[in-house]
Amino acid sequence: MTDALDAGGLHLSPAVGYTALLLVALSTVLIGIYGLRISRTTGDFYVASRTVRPWWNASAIGGEYLSAASFLGVAGLILISGVDALWFPIGYTAGYLMLLLFVAAPLRRSGAYTIPDFAQARLDSLLVRRVTSMLVVVVGWLYIVPQLHGAALTVQITTGLPSWVGPLAVVVVVCLSVVTGGMRSITFVQAFQYWLKLTALAVPAAFILFRLGADGASITAGGSAFTTDLNTTAHASLYGTISLVIALLFGTLGLPHVLVRFYTNPDGASARRTTVLVLGLLSVFYLFPTVYGILGRIHTPELAEGGAADATVLLLPGRIFDGATGDLLSALVTAGAFAAFLSTTSGLVVSLAGVISQEFFQGSVTGFRRAALLSTIVPLVIALLTDTLALAGSVGSVFAFTASTICPLLLLGIWWRGLTDAGAIAGMLVGAILCGGAIAVTAALGPDGGWVWLGQPALWTVPAAFLTMVLVSRATAGRRPATASRVLARLHTPEPR
Repeated sequence: MTDALDAGGLHLSPAVGYTALLLVALSTVLIGIYGLRISRTTGDFYVASRTVRPWWNASAIGGEYLSAASFLGVAGLILISGVDALWFPIGYTAGYLMLLLFVAAPLRRSGAYTIPDFAQARLDSLLVRRVTSMLVVVVGWLYIVPQLHGAALTVQITTGLPSWVGPLAVVVVVCLSVVTGGMRSITFVQAFQYWLKLTALAVPAAFILFRLGADGASITAGGSAFTTDLNTTAHASLYGTISLVIALLFGTLGLPHVLVRFYTNPDGASARRTTVLVLGLLSVFYLFPTVYGILGRIHTPELAEGGAADATVLLLPGRIFDGATGDLLSALVTAGAFAAFLSTTSGLVVSLAGVISQEFFQGSVTGFRRAALLSTIVPLVIALLTDTLALAGSVGSVFAFTASTICPLLLLGIWWRGLTDAGAIAGMLVGAILCGGAIAVTAALGPDGGWVWLGQPALWTVPAAFLTMVLVSRATAGRRPATASRVLARLHTPEPR
């Protein structure tokens, strides 16, 4: 990444970068300190004592879900791939409709703090809990790494500092926020950061469109044939598109940092209203990365050829505006990008800390804080040792892995009485091995060195995981937990309004 950026001279004014990053970091820490004042109990740290109202919760979910892939990666993929990349914002948003229909309210009624808690309560098996915990931690780590890569890219472009400064800064700020106030503190932080991210994209986009319109030329005029052609890329395939959509739709159902949010609602009805609000917030947000991607194909096409497509959002305002206006708009998008890394990483660390604390530190507040620190070490090391600019693509791989492991457990656990502990374990392991193997082979060969069915494995790994769970559960019907009927009745009995 360093070589590609330096070769292209893709840097903004350091003053812009320092100012934006310091303001976001300072505001995040201050809001976290405020959360500490009202975080008193273990329930506050894990699920904000289940008192978060739909509007706050929806804003917080939007804050943590709209990650580096959403803020930077979507525009970068549109710059490279044209309309093919539009499946990413569509899939990210539509996944929440799946949550609304199948998961949100039943999961809230389970009364569990974490996904492993739900797995153990549903299947009455400590081994299922252990396997689920392991997979939740793996998913969380895999999802944190792209956020740290995005921070490395942003800090390097906006300040000229070494790329390792970005991941380290994100980890320090997140740890301070999470350790001080837990879930209640992070709720305030993430709600603030959603609106910051939306403003950081919407305001510069409006200025750019008004400027281009005021010049009297068509907004989409200019550039080469490459820049104005938004048709699908030559290597696009029906298989790849379907597999990507499956990964995004089903992967959303298994994201631990999203699911834990539904435990913070006071009741199932609030969980459903939260999901409806999230759909609206996401739909509005994803309009803007799409605009940046299209404008990037016209005004910054060299970023695709230079391997820095993910920098489109950061560099486009300065390409359209000169002087102070360009600096101010660049500072705003930089602040939004850093907020994206912080909010998503915060949500992931909270969910991972909840799991690790309950498994290894007896679920205490002190254990939660230790687990939060532990949750950041591994992804920080991985991020410092690896390098990628394909933010949306790497997050798509995490969605495929989640769709092949945690999602089948949740859907079958909520909606099928016949699920057994042996079936759940077998299905999750098959999904993890198949999808994880495909991702590892693709990473080793490179995106252009393998086959499309390895690069986009969800179309066969997700059905394989579901089918394994069903077949093994039927073969081990005698292991069906005696508490299944009682647990399912609790999950599906409407709550009083």
